Amino acid sequence: SGGQVWVKSDKWGPFNGHMLHTSYGAGLLFNCFSEEVDGVIQGGAVRFPVNFDSGVMRGRFRPQDGQLYLCGMFAWAGSATYPGGLYRLRATGQKMHLPVELHAKSGRMELTFTESLSPDSVTPENIHVKVWDLKRTANYGSQHFNERELRIETTSLGNDGKTLVISLPDLAPTWCMEIRYTLQTKEGKPVEGVLHNTVYALAD
Repeated sequence: SGGQVWVKSDKWGPFNGHMLHTSYGAGLLFNCFSEEVDGVIQGGAVRFPVNFDSGVMRGRFRPQDGQLYLCGMFAWAGSATYPGGLYRLRATGQKMHLPVELHAKSGRMELTFTESLSPDSVTPENIHVKVWDLKRTANYGSQHFNERELRIETTSLGNDGKTLVISLPDLAPTWCMEIRYTLQTKEGKPVEGVLHNTVYALAD
């Protein structure tokens, strides 16, 4: 991690108010989701489709133009190895086709995108959901335990045309979940991504 920053810019549209997570190790930027269920905070993250030449950290929104600026560096243990830099990530107002909301509910996950999706692309074959456990030990990290793919009963599109509803009969609280999607916009453009999240509680 290179740190987090809250979006404080109307120019960033649906991401305004979200927390962004920077990756020093991989030179990536993630949009973070959160929700509160029964007094418990839970959520996840999905990466923006941008790669930085170096690790990024210490993001700040400049009040004068409402855009994101990030410091870059490389010293050790990273895959983005350019010595450093100063980056600006600018929201241009163009369509982004990224998730902005995630909700865990009884028997289903709901994922809302910035723009409308093609109903024909919202099929169980285009969605994959898996979960796994971790062990807390003195080691750095943990291998996956009890990793398994969850059966998707049905998929549907909400009335807003933007919310993907994934029916998961075996959905239960889990530390680690991965949702992979290969969808299309109403115009037929690809919408692909991977979202990682944690489910502590399920809403009704």
